[in-house]
Amino acid sequence: MKAVTFGELMLRLAPEGYYRFVQADKLGATYGGGEANVAVSLANFGINADFVSKLPKNEIGQAAVNSLRRFGVGTNSIIRGGDRIGIYFLEKGASQRPSKVIYDRANSAFALSDPTEYDWDKILDGATWFHFTGITPALGDNLVETLKIALKTAKERGVTVSCDLNYRKKLWSRDKARQVMTELMPYVDVCISNEEDAYDVFGIQAGSTDVKTGALDREGYRSVAKQLADKFGFKYVAITLRTSVSASDNKWAGMLYDGNDCHFSKEYAVHIVDRVGGGDSFGGGLIYSLMNGYDAKSAIEFAVAASCLKHSIEGDYNMVSVAEVNALALGDGSGRVQR
Repeated sequence: MKAVTFGELMLRLAPEGYYRFVQADKLGATYGGGEANVAVSLANFGINADFVSKLPKNEIGQAAVNSLRRFGVGTNSIIRGGDRIGIYFLEKGASQRPSKVIYDRANSAFALSDPTEYDWDKILDGATWFHFTGITPALGDNLVETLKIALKTAKERGVTVSCDLNYRKKLWSRDKARQVMTELMPYVDVCISNEEDAYDVFGIQAGSTDVKTGALDREGYRSVAKQLADKFGFKYVAITLRTSVSASDNKWAGMLYDGNDCHFSKEYAVHIVDRVGGGDSFGGGLIYSLMNGYDAKSAIEFAVAASCLKHSIEGDYNMVSVAEVNALALGDGSGRVQR
């Protein structure tokens, strides 16, 4: 089994601990990005995972590539060129103070990449799964065209396609997102969303949910999932359910709609170390479980448990094993020392 993910790998710069930007006199450097994070999860789970992108041909670009290679992610399809790597700055929130992200990614090597640079017949040779997020087409019309070629090639080859809607208001408007994503969704088999994305991108809302107060109408998501599946013909719709108590503490669960029934996971009380990449770790867990033939209930339990563990790990990447995820999914959430 081979999975291919396509998107931007960025340099992440963050103050240590919970320092604010205005306090910090140094920033720690790591790497991450939606689709790259999924590739790392899959590689850690034992899947043959390739990441496709474009990075500058300099030491920073090489460091980004190396960050993937250390986890066994395939990097041979990463194009080298352009002037700069995309950057994002992260200030981690705590208690009632939310986290903040500042992007510095305009004119990055990936954002300016041309559709003709990617040989999708070669890239997707032997692949069984292709994954992207709504962040990638938000970076420019050139990447929308690149994705259209990739998705058509994937469909011709019988490759399963997943997409995490991942709406980012700092990158594009709701109207533009709706127009573009509506064009891309007919190629998608598995749609991943959260309590906000379905509304922001397609205007579909879950009952009395209010994400600002943390109130979730779980049953309302049955309607959201069915509407999405009916509109675009998705085989599965997965929705993450986050009840935000504060920036430090959340309740975390998920739901998977298989075209007939909605399967809800157990809910975890999560004390957050780093929530960036939490949705990507959910996507990685879901893709792994579906690639391995899990039934819908087992698949959503695995995905939510994988993401629950990610919230305890610094950085974008989810560095956990299948055994660790299964232990949590099967009920061992005590956090006791393993000897």
